[in-house]
Amino acid sequence: MVQFFSKRRLKIAEQIIIVIFFAVLIPMTVSGFIINNINQQSNRAHLRTTAVMISKIVSEEINVFEQSINNQINQIISTLEFYKYPEQERNYLDSAIKNLPFYKELTIVNTPEKVEQYKAYNTRDNYMVFSRPLNDGRFLIAILDVETLKTDWFKTIAEDKRQIYILDGKTNKLFASSNYTKDGYEDCMAQLPQKLENDKPVIFGNVKNQPLVYLKKTKPNAIVIVNTTEDLKKDTIDYNRDKIILSIIITVLSVFFVVGLYTSYLYTNIRQLFKAIIAISKGNYERRIRLLTNIFTPFELVFLATEFNRMVNQIHKSYVQIKKKNKELKQLDEFRSNMIDTVSHEFRTPLTSIQGYTSRLLRQDIQIDDETKQKSLKIIKRQSERLKRMIEDLLVIPDIEDARLNFNLINIPINSIIENSILLVKNDSKKEIINNVKDCAIEILADNDRMEQVFVNLIENAIKYAKDGSPIILNYEVEENRLIVSVQNEYDLIPREKLKTLFDKFSRLDDSTTRTTRGTGLGLYIVKGLVEAMGGEIRLYSNEECGFCVKVYMPIATD
Repeated sequence: MVQFFSKRRLKIAEQIIIVIFFAVLIPMTVSGFIINNINQQSNRAHLRTTAVMISKIVSEEINVFEQSINNQINQIISTLEFYKYPEQERNYLDSAIKNLPFYKELTIVNTPEKVEQYKAYNTRDNYMVFSRPLNDGRFLIAILDVETLKTDWFKTIAEDKRQIYILDGKTNKLFASSNYTKDGYEDCMAQLPQKLENDKPVIFGNVKNQPLVYLKKTKPNAIVIVNTTEDLKKDTIDYNRDKIILSIIITVLSVFFVVGLYTSYLYTNIRQLFKAIIAISKGNYERRIRLLTNIFTPFELVFLATEFNRMVNQIHKSYVQIKKKNKELKQLDEFRSNMIDTVSHEFRTPLTSIQGYTSRLLRQDIQIDDETKQKSLKIIKRQSERLKRMIEDLLVIPDIEDARLNFNLINIPINSIIENSILLVKNDSKKEIINNVKDCAIEILADNDRMEQVFVNLIENAIKYAKDGSPIILNYEVEENRLIVSVQNEYDLIPREKLKTLFDKFSRLDDSTTRTTRGTGLGLYIVKGLVEAMGGEIRLYSNEECGFCVKVYMPIATD
């Protein structure tokens, strides 16, 4: 190895790789593992601390609840002493139930046996029974709805993902829970120690990153168990660990990428200098140095190249032209990529349907009845028309962009345009279309075919995205010298940022990962181009009042 290096000198790239390995990669990896270990210890301690804190919070909620219930029952007993007749007592208890949502029932019994009968409710999961003796030997029975109480007990920790179980201190029976799962509950009970310490949180369990905490209360006699779930562990320890590891990997790759890029540019530029010097030495004075200039290019190379290129006055002009062409090519490439992705996705379904039904009709080994043939041919026709519409949409885009649209602008009554458009709409879902424009005889100045194309697109778009069972509503209004036609459908509120992008090419309400409807995403782009080319305006609205609404503003025809 020593002889190998003594016979040849290392290249710049080889030296940079060695330096990076010993000065960056190894220290960064070791630091990452140390940071990850410290972070894991910190998160583990945090989970333990918060689990203990939650057990105390729930315990305090139980104490507050018990004190509140005792105070309420004592107040009820004190008030009952002022009533002499059973009817008055009953009316008072009924009014107390209405004012106290926790109470399922308030009643008075005469014997201890009746009290025991009511306490049988304790065997049910949804009720809690309290009893208090009255001064005259009777007993007040209060039955509370546990489901209502759970909301109050766990309201301060409603967003926490931990599982919380409240057990009866005497029987260890589950009394109330938050985020209950059968497996989680059984696992907690299996790990719960036989002998429990009183009135203080105790951490137990076998999984160090998923601490379990119990708090055995003596007054009232209850056990609070807090279980740190697997999901919570993943959201804290595992998630942070993965972020640290990912950040290390990204950093290392970034270092190698930047250094590799720097080395590549450096070699390229140095090679250009060598070639230019050789060319000049041979008498080729028209040789130009084209450096790959960026933040990695050394100043000395830029200076040498600049001085050399002063002999060619057109270098700057050429650079500007190349930059402009590159920008145009990038835009063209983005458009081509979007068009290929979208069109290939949308064309595949009708083509597959046409191919399948055509193959079915051409089969000789089966007998196909006339009804099936007609059905297959109708499907082929419908899918062919769908392909035709998509192709027409694609062909009209260059005309819109280059302002080469030709229109035959005439006076047309808006009601005929809307009625014809509705007839052309594909309404396979049979959604109701309410046409409030049919009685409007106002004429607009527009191209009849293009205007029908506009409203067919808008109505089909409304049908496509409207909620099931909701109608499509078409209305109109007059604003000075313009007629406003609105197409409205019921839809979820769309954020303003998303609404602004719907007129862009290939823009959709549902993106490629959540797509539930068909379409190329060109409909609103084409509609906007056609409307504006005919002197109109189109606007989008989304609010709770109208759902999703498209308004088309067209000039009213004059005599």
